[in-house]
Amino acid sequence: MALADPECGISNGADSASPFSVIIELNVGGQVYVTRHTTLIAVPDSLLWTMFSKKTPAELARDSKGRFFLDRDGFLFRYILDYLRDLNLVLPDYFPEKSRLQREAEFFQLRDLSKLLSPKMSKDNSITDEICQSDSEEPSASATPVVGPETSRTLSVASSAHSPSLESRKSGYITVGYRGSYTMGRDIQTDAKFRRVARITVCGKTSLAKEVFGDTLNESRDPDRPPERYTSRYYLKYNFLEQAFDKLSEFGFQMVACSSTGTCAYSSSDPNEDKVWTSYTEYVFCRE
Repeated sequence: MALADPECGISNGADSASPFSVIIELNVGGQVYVTRHTTLIAVPDSLLWTMFSKKTPAELARDSKGRFFLDRDGFLFRYILDYLRDLNLVLPDYFPEKSRLQREAEFFQLRDLSKLLSPKMSKDNSITDEICQSDSEEPSASATPVVGPETSRTLSVASSAHSPSLESRKSGYITVGYRGSYTMGRDIQTDAKFRRVARITVCGKTSLAKEVFGDTLNESRDPDRPPERYTSRYYLKYNFLEQAFDKLSEFGFQMVACSSTGTCAYSSSDPNEDKVWTSYTEYVFCRE
């Protein structure tokens, strides 16, 4: 029977030549991944190959639970791991993060993956910035020459007035979540005692969250977050879901999915006491 090995991973079934386990646990930017050691060393001379073939477990950073820690984007690492499994790149139909994923590929020294993600044009050093602009402002790239100074001046004014609109209409997703609870008596006719929603959380890209919710967004749990980074630690300064929905609708977002979970518990050990129901619900909004 394979025994737990906190120094190497979950199982100590690896061959004697490697100090690492067959199964490796990773903490990437707070996201936990479990994969095979052979997957991490699938691409020779990559950063992960160097870490898990040329170093020992004692040389690598760990989190508080003994997982190997990487201070990178935990969401995008799933695509890095998928690529390492069969060396194929498969992305969702709607994926606006190609430039950031390319940056992750360059960090992990996956040259072939970086080439697959690189734009078809331009080979200069500012390639990442150009990708970001082309992904979000593609329509503005097609300008045609216009004859005449007056027409040119008119076009320039129209273009400058149009740019802020493009900037404020970037596509993306925002997830709104809340946790609520209420108490219900044993008698089915007893009125339920609702407790007001304590907090409405906001998850998504920082720039989109600030654009939609403005001053009503509480950033105290994640201050100074860069505009192009993602966060799940914002919450709203009010407790009315309809108010949040109105804001999202006003800025062109539409609900595309929702999910909810609930649990029931007694407020005391006495089964005759009132039941306390707790639920957590998330609403996903998208703007194309």
